[in-house]
Amino acid sequence: MYQEPIFLQPAFKERIWGGNQLQTRFGFSIPSPHTGECWGISAHPEGLSRVKNGPLQGKTLDEVWKNHRELFANQPGDAFPLLIKILDAQKDLSVQVHPDDKMAMKLEGYPFGKTECWYIIDCDEGAEIILGHHASSKEELKQMIRDEQWDLLLKKVSVKPGDFFYVTSGTIHAIGKGIMILETQQSSDITYRVYDYDRTDANGNKRPLHVEKSIAVTNVPDLESTIHPAVTKTKGLAIKQFVSEKYFTVQEWSINGETDELKRNSGDFLLCSVIDGGGKMVTKDRSVSFTKGDFFILPATIPSFRVQGNSRWIVSHP
Repeated sequence: MYQEPIFLQPAFKERIWGGNQLQTRFGFSIPSPHTGECWGISAHPEGLSRVKNGPLQGKTLDEVWKNHRELFANQPGDAFPLLIKILDAQKDLSVQVHPDDKMAMKLEGYPFGKTECWYIIDCDEGAEIILGHHASSKEELKQMIRDEQWDLLLKKVSVKPGDFFYVTSGTIHAIGKGIMILETQQSSDITYRVYDYDRTDANGNKRPLHVEKSIAVTNVPDLESTIHPAVTKTKGLAIKQFVSEKYFTVQEWSINGETDELKRNSGDFLLCSVIDGGGKMVTKDRSVSFTKGDFFILPATIPSFRVQGNSRWIVSHP
């Protein structure tokens, strides 16, 4: 029986809005100083994570999902359901929207839409996100987009470190400059750009927009999501649960000292992203060190474990 965490090597994405903080803050080896995304736990074909340790070393997460389903409590499904990223937004991201499952299949032939959520790791003072719109009908939405009435159309929200936002599919949104987030999402990369500030790439080309598809998948009227975090505390551990819904449960784990033995629900597996600190995880027959910037999966085959040290994780499961 597999008795150790599955540590993963991330994949990285250069972006027009990216920077170098994935290197300076987390120590990652990035491809350029315009690196925007770290796909930490990913079985998506556009950015596969690979196992760093143990008997599965070198395997992609997609391969592990297909061939070792017992590690994932034999959860059904052809594709690994979630994708965990860290984004370094040194410039504004495009104003965009993602389809739900039904529209993703209809428009792209892909089984997953993209509901996502954001944990603000850090941000500049005064940083903002765009989350939602003010249009009351599809016709009004179309007209305001045609007339480029962005200040009237788009809802802006100020952010601070530790904030959490649940972004359902069909929600117009954008991450603003000066924000680093951890994103938990469905395993989909379908993005429809509504507006991109008329900027150009290094070759002077504008990135394509997808206005008609954006209008087709946008929720009208806008659906606002309110988060009511709940905190539970045990010895050495505070768990703040942000959301538990159709696609994922997402929590923040704050570890201080040494926890009691943490018994697992046999029907789940945990996706863990260490965003601060470090320590050790102790299972039945081994002790494994972890540090800031580590991504790992706790498979369903580990029935219990303890954690030592001082650290902060974002933990999710389908």
